[in-house]
Amino acid sequence: MKVLLGLSGGVDSAVAAHLLKEQGHDVTCAFMRNWDAYANNDIKGNPTIQNDVCPQEVDYEDAKAVAYKLNLPLVRIDFVQEYWDYVFSAFLDEYKKGRTPNPDILCNKYIKFDTFLKYAMNNGFDMVATGHYSQVLHNNDESLLLRGSDNNKDQTYFLCQISQFALTKTLFPIGHLDKTEVRVLADQLELSIASKKDSTGVCFIGERNFKEFLQNYLPSKDGKIVDINTLQEVGNHIGVLYYTVGQRKGLGVGGNKGPWFVVGKDVTKNILYVCNADENDWLFSTSSLITDVNWFSSIKPNDSMKCSAKFRYRQNDNDVEIKFIDETTILVNHLTPISSVTCGQEAVFYQGEICLGGGVIDKVYVEGVDQNDKIRKYVNSIK
Repeated sequence: MKVLLGLSGGVDSAVAAHLLKEQGHDVTCAFMRNWDAYANNDIKGNPTIQNDVCPQEVDYEDAKAVAYKLNLPLVRIDFVQEYWDYVFSAFLDEYKKGRTPNPDILCNKYIKFDTFLKYAMNNGFDMVATGHYSQVLHNNDESLLLRGSDNNKDQTYFLCQISQFALTKTLFPIGHLDKTEVRVLADQLELSIASKKDSTGVCFIGERNFKEFLQNYLPSKDGKIVDINTLQEVGNHIGVLYYTVGQRKGLGVGGNKGPWFVVGKDVTKNILYVCNADENDWLFSTSSLITDVNWFSSIKPNDSMKCSAKFRYRQNDNDVEIKFIDETTILVNHLTPISSVTCGQEAVFYQGEICLGGGVIDKVYVEGVDQNDKIRKYVNSIK
């Protein structure tokens, strides 16, 4: 079988390439160039780029070394424009609304399992593969997305928006392994990247300071940080767009009442609302509305069904009851109150080890009242 593997320059995709070759597949590696730091004026606060050594180019050199060591062909594909149009622009639009999007999910949906997949199909490949810690079970009628064996590294959360067609054309060679086993294999193969540090942070930002990066595209505007319980000013922020509901670190608010958590944002008035740890009921919600739902199965439940859900990556499973109210919208009942469910992020649903699909958190409710409306009404009532 002809397989086009996304080779990122990291250890996971490198070992995936080896396993595919070992299984007898005809493997070609592909390095995807999705971001142009220079053309996008992405240099502020980034001494690495300022010194003309772009981290993406370092990854490409690592990918070349891996392909050479494994004796596999490597192609380099440029998806910079597609990434800007379908991932980064949507990312900025959501932030401007005061929401918190997940660009890694958008990247998988529009780039790795759409644009990249089309490239593979148009060039005679049968399947694509990546180094995700996930598993896929190919049945005759449809394919199932399963959690990776390594619970700490499972990445099905980030794959919840890829299409069923993409799933039928995808292999996840390392999904049955844990990270330690992958590192051991890379070391045994004497790959130069065997001990390379895992990439962290947002895909196109990498190790950089997130707020500094956003300031290149969303101008900062100082404002007040207000205690939601007393409406007293407790600090200052550099722009409400840069903060996330549930965020604790990086607020710059001291005092004896801490730690502080973000509970809401008034984008129009540029006010960031926080609460302290002893008065954090503001963080909990009892239901949510999920839109743009991607459901892997061709069959949707006609009535309500119980399952589990993650509202952010690496969160423990939450017991929920869901009901489709139209083809792509789900009302979720949180069977116990859940903290820090955040608009713009993704809710991903599971039935045991099977990932059912996911969608965008559009509204969050407390006993049927929109959480943002609750904050506004409360603020107005005690002014």
